[in-house]
Amino acid sequence: MAYTVRPLEEADKPRWRELFDGYLKFYKTELSDEQIELTFQRLMGDFEWDPKGLVAVNGEGCIDGITHYVFHRSTWSPTVYCYLEDLFVDPAVRGGGAGRELIMAVYERADAKGATRTYWATQEFNYPGRTLYDKVADKSPFIQYRRTPKQG
Repeated sequence: MAYTVRPLEEADKPRWRELFDGYLKFYKTELSDEQIELTFQRLMGDFEWDPKGLVAVNGEGCIDGITHYVFHRSTWSPTVYCYLEDLFVDPAVRGGGAGRELIMAVYERADAKGATRTYWATQEFNYPGRTLYDKVADKSPFIQYRRTPKQG
């Protein structure tokens, strides 16, 4: 299927929410409604370091996939890096090209910004996603570690 990728718009919010909820469910996590609203507002923001959103639109005008990316400075480069933070395609149309088109659109924006690296993380069990990622990027040898702040 052919896809057009364009920036996320305010009018896309209901479909974006469906897909973002599917993304969170896939990764077995939950966010409060307040955090989800904040995320959408940040995606609509125009601050230089706000995350940006893109949507993959099929030939019938339906949004089949979303991605979020953010530029940030690096201590290892005089330019910026691009972090592809979230990518989700409706399970009913996976394998049809939406994910690839979204990644390519992020690459285009990263190249236009002069980013020296575009990167993302996924979970080990995300085999369908990794099949695509192996075709469009090089797997890093790095392992991610995290610290959750103490509460209270």
